[in-house]
Amino acid sequence: MSDAQHREEADAPASAGELPKLDFSTFVLSIIGSAYVHLGDAPSPEGNEERNLTLARQDIDLLSLLEEKTKGNLTGDEERLLSQALYDLRIRFIEVAKGS
Repeated sequence: MSDAQHREEADAPASAGELPKLDFSTFVLSIIGSAYVHLGDAPSPEGNEERNLTLARQDIDLLSLLEEKTKGNLTGDEERLLSQALYDLRIRFIEVAKGS
């Protein structure tokens, strides 16, 4: 199979049951989703909504580490996604922590 065919397969939309193409934004969005689960704002895959601020803090710290280590290597959209997510999650973390 040629490189062009490999690229076409990688860019093809995922059919039912297949995972979407993984890129930086998808990776960041998965960590954001995990943080909201840990903040109790989204149901977990298991269906429970129990808060775990330690794990939420770890998700936020991981995103912060990614921001630091990828500085200057992201597209504008990727940089904005990461920056805005960190701002929103930090604010939400403070709100949840104060209410606990």
